[in-house]
Amino acid sequence: MRERLAVSVLTLHESAAPSGELYKVSLDVRDGLLIIACGAETFVVPDGALVATMARYGGPFDPTERVAEVGVLVFGDAERLRHVRHLARFDVVARDFVVHESPNREALCALATTVAGALEFVARASAGARSAPPRG
Repeated sequence: MRERLAVSVLTLHESAAPSGELYKVSLDVRDGLLIIACGAETFVVPDGALVATMARYGGPFDPTERVAEVGVLVFGDAERLRHVRHLARFDVVARDFVVHESPNREALCALATTVAGALEFVARASAGARSAPPRG
């Protein structure tokens, strides 16, 4: 397993839009705020949305599992969001997961595409947008 350095922008999910263009969902931190970029649009992720999303869709992360670390976004007081890739013995294709680690909390892991969709929905709703563009 190869360790990666911390990144300034953490890509959670990529897909092809109906137009054929790449639609990327990524997170970064600006002025202490968690920002989600959805294609060409950016939104502030409301306070507590990441923790609530991971609590809703995540489960305990087993540190003994072999994962390839894709990137790490560090924010807050020692809070980390890791994008990892895991290939289970019964899978043919590796799956991307997000692991949220923060002090005094159990590390939680969830499918990256699920986290990306949930955070995009919450951020858009918080900004007053009616709906997200269709995914490819």
